[in-house]
Amino acid sequence: MNIGQRQFSPIFSIFIFGILALTICGCADKKEEKKIIAKPLKTSSKLKVIFDSDANNELDDQHALAYLLFNGDTFEVDAVTVNATYNGGDIQGHYDEALRVIKLCNLNDKIPLLKGANANFIDISNAWNPENYDGQEGVDRILEATKKDTLVIIAVGKLTNIALALKKDPAFAERTKIVWLGSNYPEPGEYNQDNDTIAMNYVLNSNIPFEMVTVRYGKPSGTDAVKVTKEEINRKMPGLGPTSIEPVTGRHGGEFKTFGDYSVSLFEYIDYHGDPPSRPLFDMVAVAILKNESWGERKRIPAPVLINNEWIERPDNKRKIAVWENFKKEEILEDFYSSLKNPVPVTK
Repeated sequence: MNIGQRQFSPIFSIFIFGILALTICGCADKKEEKKIIAKPLKTSSKLKVIFDSDANNELDDQHALAYLLFNGDTFEVDAVTVNATYNGGDIQGHYDEALRVIKLCNLNDKIPLLKGANANFIDISNAWNPENYDGQEGVDRILEATKKDTLVIIAVGKLTNIALALKKDPAFAERTKIVWLGSNYPEPGEYNQDNDTIAMNYVLNSNIPFEMVTVRYGKPSGTDAVKVTKEEINRKMPGLGPTSIEPVTGRHGGEFKTFGDYSVSLFEYIDYHGDPPSRPLFDMVAVAILKNESWGERKRIPAPVLINNEWIERPDNKRKIAVWENFKKEEILEDFYSSLKNPVPVTK
């Protein structure tokens, strides 16, 4: 998740050399007419995912999660995990907000919700105990799920949980791929990135398949361009989604029985930027491009690293990552509203 135009200076520049030390981590199906294809990332016609979120940060995580949970014809969701970032309080606040959305989708007895890291990667690593560590519930779920099935992790907050999974089990890199909503690459200053720069570099220096869905504040090429106005939300969202089994008390008070009505409330308590005043739904785009790759452009680059708040290119790096940019705003938003009008709840 990302906070509007707010940018944070990196906290961990004093650990430059620590970064470099920390960041090294260490079948075919038979079809009709004997046609053989390579093993797909999907386990069926649906893509199985884990959604890793700092749900209480602002409001895009909630919309991304609802969008995911109402696309059961495309996705299966193994679990939702949360981590804590600067905004939104400690891990309990992020857990509670994710639970609100899951309840509004009538899936609280079907989709597991687990707590991940409250602190950052460097702090947890300095007191590392693989049998008892901050974030263990969520991280262990990620590790065990990827041992049992082929799935993608949609990460829309800091990358602490992912880095911890790699630290505990380096073979984790061979079992999944990460689609991360984060970074202003090739420029610095993005919320998810700056919440745990060391974790991000640790992941970039591993061999885990990694796709970066860029934010790029103020630029038309990033998810910052997928914006909505308060007027649009007030016009389109009321009543959307199924009626929840029981009312859910919102983050800012009040009771709600549809996600659409809760969305309207969330937009009442947020800052707006630009002309017309609007708010990006950053995280939702990470779900959208997994549903339809044509809604963005993807390119492969040698994995860079961020040091002293500057991206360092490594053109000879054999480790490649994907960078997503240039998103089709209208198609994505149209599909978002359509998914809430005609929800298909996911299964586990």
